[in-house]
Amino acid sequence: MAKRNTKAKQLILDSLKNTRSAISQEVLQKELGETVDRATIYRVLNSFCEDGIIHKILSDDGKYYFAVCMNCSEKAHKHNHFHFRCLQCGKIECLPNEIEVKLPEGYRSVNFNGFISGYCSGCS
Repeated sequence: MAKRNTKAKQLILDSLKNTRSAISQEVLQKELGETVDRATIYRVLNSFCEDGIIHKILSDDGKYYFAVCMNCSEKAHKHNHFHFRCLQCGKIECLPNEIEVKLPEGYRSVNFNGFISGYCSGCS
């Protein structure tokens, strides 16, 4: 069954693309106001993660943030990169360098969650 592209999905995707950094569901809700309810945002974000459109980041502050994927698909997420959270402005960014982690024989990686906090170039 094909997935429909609803107005809510398009609003959420546009908002994620326009931020140019990772944002939380809470921030997304504030941006969208009354146009999309919280449950729909949660459902759409999870659907986008499953479809390889966005990826979910667990921050050192305990919150999940979402960022648009680059070159991913439903079957192959490629997110072996660190994420950076600025302690001053709160911005969360995907850092560009991919990291290769050699696992022991027989191990297979499904998720990589590397996180760094500090001060971004604009705040340091």
